[in-house]
Amino acid sequence: MPVYEYLCKECGPFTAIRPMAEYDKPHECPECGKTAPRVLLTAPRMSLMSSDSRAAHATNEQSAHAPKSSKSHGAGCSCCSGKSPGTSKRLVSKGRDGAKSFPTARPWMISH
Repeated sequence: MPVYEYLCKECGPFTAIRPMAEYDKPHECPECGKTAPRVLLTAPRMSLMSSDSRAAHATNEQSAHAPKSSKSHGAGCSCCSGKSPGTSKRLVSKGRDGAKSFPTARPWMISH
């Protein structure tokens, strides 16, 4: 069962172990017996996460208010450089019979 934090108006903060089904319900203060609402006083323990998960959370936090552009295709990319799609510098080889082949393309695709 998780540990939740509560704040009594008279006695101050305290913690209690409760079932997850009762996470939003108030709890009785162990000193005065009055009901106290659940509060978040400490941050979740990020140090227990793997470094990959922490990096993913950091990336999400950065992109929440100022997303970065995704111009990672390079200078000759037709979608990022503003060039028309037909002007890319793709390697084309021509055979003796005039047939075109694209050595950098997927070998299973049929050329036109």
